[in-house]
Amino acid sequence: MTTSSTNSRKTLSKIASSRLQKELADWQLNPLAGFKHIVTDNLQRWIIDVNGAPGTLYSNDSYQLQVDFPVNYPMEAPQVIFLPPAPIHPHIYSNGHICLDILYDSWSPAMTVSSICISILSMLSSSSVRERPKDNDHYVMNCRNGRSPKETRWWFHDDKA
Repeated sequence: MTTSSTNSRKTLSKIASSRLQKELADWQLNPLAGFKHIVTDNLQRWIIDVNGAPGTLYSNDSYQLQVDFPVNYPMEAPQVIFLPPAPIHPHIYSNGHICLDILYDSWSPAMTVSSICISILSMLSSSSVRERPKDNDHYVMNCRNGRSPKETRWWFHDDKA
């Protein structure tokens, strides 16, 4: 799934561009274990390979994240989704949308792409079951026509999965 948000058609602010260039340089100097940034010429959309952590349900699995940065990043959270096939997880919908509070209500401008990746890997690693969210089919059906996960009013109530 490659959603194109309205923001991805607008030019990044100077602050956002500087911040992303710094984050990318930091990433290249100190790459995160289990993650690889796929280099493209688009600073506003990052594709990141994710490898499941050893000793977890997702060890030996590989996925891709698509991170789309809004014009006013880091004041606004990026849109982060899994590209197909998304991991089967109680907080990840089959369309790749991720129910994780730091991507929405708990976002802070102090967070970085690296901290997002660590949170997503932690979420995957702590799961004890491989299953879709109970409302997966209903949610995915209502997200047709490229609806952004940022348009969803998430209810964060379960940090056990």
